Amino acid sequence: MIVVTGATGKLGTLILNALLARMPAERIGASTRDPDKAEGLARAGVRVRHGDFADGASLHHAFEGATQVLLVSSNAEAYGGDTLAQHRAAIEAARDAGVQRIVYTSHMGASTTSAFRPMHNHAATEAMLSSCGVPWTALRNGFYAEAGAAILGDVRQTRTVAAPVDGRVSWTAHADLAAAAAVILSEQGLFDGPTPALTAGEALDMQDLVELAAELIDVPVERRVVDDDAFRFQTIDRGVPAAYADIQLGLFRASRAGEFARVDPTLGRLIDRAPISMRDVLATRLQP
Repeated sequence: MIVVTGATGKLGTLILNALLARMPAERIGASTRDPDKAEGLARAGVRVRHGDFADGASLHHAFEGATQVLLVSSNAEAYGGDTLAQHRAAIEAARDAGVQRIVYTSHMGASTTSAFRPMHNHAATEAMLSSCGVPWTALRNGFYAEAGAAILGDVRQTRTVAAPVDGRVSWTAHADLAAAAAVILSEQGLFDGPTPALTAGEALDMQDLVELAAELIDVPVERRVVDDDAFRFQTIDRGVPAAYADIQLGLFRASRAGEFARVDPTLGRLIDRAPISMRDVLATRLQP
């Protein structure tokens, strides 16, 4: 049985749907903090169990009988929690369940020295996996395309995107990453340890995104560069906690250092088609 955590989150749901298209439902398990939100999966024949990274006992039950567990990374740190403690609990629960492999949703920029704080957690989690005694695969996912689209905000109304100096990012769609995860889970042995970067086919900066948005909505949009400190203060003034504002600023600092600019063909080969373009992502988001 393959058990997927974060089963009712965006990525987890897409992975489960991709697995259902590849194998019988009885071979799939869903671990979620709120099983009531997974009623559709249960009706489809997926085993649904309560599993919470902050509750080790629940994970032991959720992972029972699993041959593989896919750990969707936690963002607990953004809300004052301990991401690494949660990942450690999940890895230990999977090991105790006797799984044959742990698959983890890491990031192409995983590094202990990244300017973008979440990359430290990915690197530390990969280190945990390498010493846990269980075969493992880290999905080095490209940066979520939806994050780039979110930075644009409501450009139809504002017609301005104000952000610090940035660099190119290989924005990658959730659906493509989910499809690749399903392939890797259903075809064991494809990767041992970290995968190559799983990215879309091009890397774009904020100016590129602004130009795409302007073309799609057929109105001029200005890309306005703001100072790092000014961006941080403005973000906090909007009610964002200072710690999260620092994380957001780190994205721009890391991108202008080239941390997310790499493009690799592995994702396209895994899903047997061209990855979804950022233009297509924005076209969907910016529909009137």
